[in-house]
Amino acid sequence: MILRDALLALLALTAPLALSCLDVAEGRARRDREVGKASQGQARVAVDEGLAAIRRLEPGELSLWASAPALSIRLTDEAGGPWRVTIENMLADAELSARVGDERVPVELVDAPFPTQRTFRLSLPPGAEVTLSLRPPDAARREPWRFAVFADVQEEIDRVQDIYAKMNEAEGVRFALISGDLTSQGSAEQLERFQREMKTLRFPCYATLGNHELGTRDDLYHEWFGRGNFRFVFRGVQFTMLDSASATIDPLVYGWLDGWLAEGQELLHVVTMHLAPLDPVGSRNGAFASRAEANKLLTMLADGRVDLTFYGHIHSFYAFENAGIPAYISGGGGAIPERLDGIGRHFVTVDVEPPGTIAQVAVVRVD
Repeated sequence: MILRDALLALLALTAPLALSCLDVAEGRARRDREVGKASQGQARVAVDEGLAAIRRLEPGELSLWASAPALSIRLTDEAGGPWRVTIENMLADAELSARVGDERVPVELVDAPFPTQRTFRLSLPPGAEVTLSLRPPDAARREPWRFAVFADVQEEIDRVQDIYAKMNEAEGVRFALISGDLTSQGSAEQLERFQREMKTLRFPCYATLGNHELGTRDDLYHEWFGRGNFRFVFRGVQFTMLDSASATIDPLVYGWLDGWLAEGQELLHVVTMHLAPLDPVGSRNGAFASRAEANKLLTMLADGRVDLTFYGHIHSFYAFENAGIPAYISGGGGAIPERLDGIGRHFVTVDVEPPGTIAQVAVVRVD
């Protein structure tokens, strides 16, 4: 009787929480649609597919945080005149060009304070829509290359520089994926700190959020890092990042995912999110709240011929399979490491071989 009453009390407490999580996931998905769009005075800006967060828009000034190696940006100023465009989290060798229709607009590089940050200057014709194109030179190449994956830094932000130093030593890494839990509570100060610490890296990191980014206000992540659900293509590989921070995927996102899976079928397709649909161990329940939804998502990924999946949340390294898809958990960013697992703090590197195969997924231990 006592046990039954305790269980009923627990259900009464957790049912509103579950509904709240679903509401929160819906709100974040809807905010995804607004990322990369802004207007201020006579100026308007739109980043195609929302692949950058607009950090600042003022007369003559635009600052972006990139979520992909290549960007297409439409910028209009009814008054025209000189503009400074700052892009953070970009590949060091990417170049920015500008056009009005078929006519080229000169762009000047004026500042490069960090490997992944550049400031450009250009003059906008009054009222004309200028298309800015950020492109790395190897965006379409089909030759061997490497990316990295990590997650779950959280309260260990003070120690993250040793991970970044190891990453900088890893040969050939073009960028990293972060599968969530960048911070301990997702506050503005913590998100700002995370971005500041990243500036020592010689390459950008493209992130989705984890449950710890929901601790303060779940809309703050969008202001600093941009969309939680998005996709981009680089060197013959499609990367799809999904927001599973609330142990679910919002129905709106499933609609987007249908299209992304169709687009990625002829490419090597890598999908990354924070919570795995199913926990490979099971006893911790570090997975989706609904096993039925987990099966639904995995069926979609398998039918969509996804080649590789990455997760975080569990603070260790696991290699397993999801519905026949190779899967990896890499949660070694420093947050409360799983004890006695022999892994500890780490990240992984992934080697891609043309025309579209994964040659190796390697664990790089930090301490």
